[in-house]
Amino acid sequence: MAKEPLAGRVKTRLCPPLRHEQAAVLAEAALADTLTAVASTPATRRILVLDGSPGPWLPAGFEVVAQRGDGLAERLANATRDVGEALVFVGMDTPQITRALLCTALDRLADHDAVLGPTTDGGYWTIGLREPDPRAFHDVPMSTGATAAAQLARLEQLGLRTAQLESLRDVDSYEDAVAVATLAPWTGFAAAFELLVTD
Repeated sequence: MAKEPLAGRVKTRLCPPLRHEQAAVLAEAALADTLTAVASTPATRRILVLDGSPGPWLPAGFEVVAQRGDGLAERLANATRDVGEALVFVGMDTPQITRALLCTALDRLADHDAVLGPTTDGGYWTIGLREPDPRAFHDVPMSTGATAAAQLARLEQLGLRTAQLESLRDVDSYEDAVAVATLAPWTGFAAAFELLVTD
């Protein structure tokens, strides 16, 4: 799940201290890191569910599906319908994800009905469903400090055995960007951040 990295449309909570153009550079780097990690997995399909248009940052081998719906929960539900098979969602806010983390999610989904990877702010960086049931997102409040807890409760309400994955820090604020760049110096995100702060 991603937004086209356009200035003024992505990572606006990084501004200030960053300018919108700088925030878009970081968003593109985070998206590129995420797509690289996804591309390295043994998944049978790699799908970018996109709000916007693809750019040169999109590697070969990805299908592109347009996001549909008003809020994130509705967009996730619609993407689940569009994909129509077992799937693992990741966003573009955790550029530190690795092939190993994603393979763990795929492995856990093989013997669970669902997987959920929380973020330190109460959201989640990944959710996977062995059966593509859009009801999983019904009435789950997104972008709150209780989103992961509400999502887990919804999965349990549907009777889904859910494996919880490692917690990650996502990039919402400038402080998050500093922390993630420090934690994951191997990423393109960290390189882009270093260039911005030394400009």
